[in-house]
Amino acid sequence: MQNEKGIIVDNIAYAEDILRRIGYYPLMGGYKHLFRIPLTKNYKEGTKFEEIVALYEFDAGLRELFFKYLLQIERHLRSLVSYYFSEKYGESQSAYLDLANYNNTRRTHTTATRLIATLQYATTASNHDYIEYYRKTHGNIPLWVLVNVLTFGNLSKMYQVFDQSIQSKICKSIGDVNQRQLKQFLSILTKFRNVCAHGERLFTFKTIDTIADLPIHRTLNIHLSNFYSYIASAGK
Repeated sequence: MQNEKGIIVDNIAYAEDILRRIGYYPLMGGYKHLFRIPLTKNYKEGTKFEEIVALYEFDAGLRELFFKYLLQIERHLRSLVSYYFSEKYGESQSAYLDLANYNNTRRTHTTATRLIATLQYATTASNHDYIEYYRKTHGNIPLWVLVNVLTFGNLSKMYQVFDQSIQSKICKSIGDVNQRQLKQFLSILTKFRNVCAHGERLFTFKTIDTIADLPIHRTLNIHLSNFYSYIASAGK
């Protein structure tokens, strides 16, 4: 870093400790871009190792903040998905493994069949104690139990192939959002959750997905054309 890149390292012992704890690539590969001269591999004069570490730590804190609230959304979604599906189709394991209980159109068929395969695998392969208990004791794993081992992406896909009556109830429980809008939100939230969960760079993360302009955006004075840049730059 010093000899080839010209990065200033004031404390060698500190730098060695940071690199052992974080790793060279997650730190330098992920956060060097702001410190490099555009279109070159050269670093801006005066770049300090501690500045790159500070940017990494800022992004780590941002991920923790996002992840905290994403987990709350995920818990709420798990509850709503399992409650309203079970309310309509019952608690039998066979209900959520039945393609007839989903919106199985030409457009959604692939998503629905893959979802059922994922659910089937979860019922047989999960080694969580509570799943094992229901599997052995009752021979049936209700959805309200199984949802706890599903990913945010699984839940999002499940919502997408629910019939409109269940989607509508979920939306009403969440608040001022319609079925199509929630589908868009879940797709985007899944991507942000994956970034946070995998420790990837968040502060510059962008998605090409679009969402509807909602009253909350105007309340917060978030302009429609700048919404994604705002999300990607949150905390600056």
